[in-house]
Amino acid sequence: MTIPNFVRYQPLLFAEQKMFARIDEFYSLMDHRRTVRDFSNRMVDRQLIDQIIRIASTAPSGAHKQPWTFCIVSNPEIKKQIREAAEKEEYENYHGRMPQEWLDDLAPLGTDWQKPFLETAPYLIVVFKKSYDLVNGQKRKNYYVQESVGLACGFLIAAIHYAGLVCLTHTPSPMNFLQEILKRPENEKPYLLIPLGFAPDTVSVPALNRKTLDEIAVYY
Repeated sequence: MTIPNFVRYQPLLFAEQKMFARIDEFYSLMDHRRTVRDFSNRMVDRQLIDQIIRIASTAPSGAHKQPWTFCIVSNPEIKKQIREAAEKEEYENYHGRMPQEWLDDLAPLGTDWQKPFLETAPYLIVVFKKSYDLVNGQKRKNYYVQESVGLACGFLIAAIHYAGLVCLTHTPSPMNFLQEILKRPENEKPYLLIPLGFAPDTVSVPALNRKTLDEIAVYY
C-alpha cells in the first residue's frame, strides 16, 4: 500500500475586517459576471489563456485524478467546423427535440440555433472529461468525474471573468462531434464548449435578477 506523502500547508490568515473586505470585493466582482453571446474579434494573449487554464486545474478532484483535458481552439477552420456541426445539432434541438416548456424558458434569453460566436470569439475552450486514464497501456479509473470537471469549469469561468474577459457556457447536444473534430482519444468525452474573448464596445445581456440569499441558502 502506498504511504501518503504530506507537506505542511500554510493557510491564508487575515484579520476579520480584512476577511470581510476581501469577500465583499470578490462578491462584487463575481456578481458583475454575465454570460455574453457577442464577442470582439480582438485577439487574447496566449499567455493569459495559459494562466486561466492553470487556475482551472487547481480545482479539487476525486482522488486527485484531475480527470480533465482543456482543448484550446483558435484555428479559424476548426472553429468553422465546430460552428457548422453545433448549428446542425442546435437546429434539430430548436425544431423538435426540445419540449415546449424548455423553449418557453429560453425565450426570454433570445437564443436560437444560430451560433456565430463560435467563429467570432478568438478562442474556444472545449473541456473534456476522462472516465479513465491510460497508464502504460492500462486503464486506471477516475472518480467523481462529473463533479470534478464541473468544479474545474467553475474555476475556469471565474478566472476568465477575473481577467476581464467574457465567456459563454455552450452545450450543444449531442456533443460527440467535438471528439471527432478534435480527434480526442476514446477515454475523453466532451463536457462543455466555452467561447471566450473580449466583449465588443457595445454589448447587451438579458435583464435578469439572481435569486436572493434567502432563496438559495438554508441554515441549520
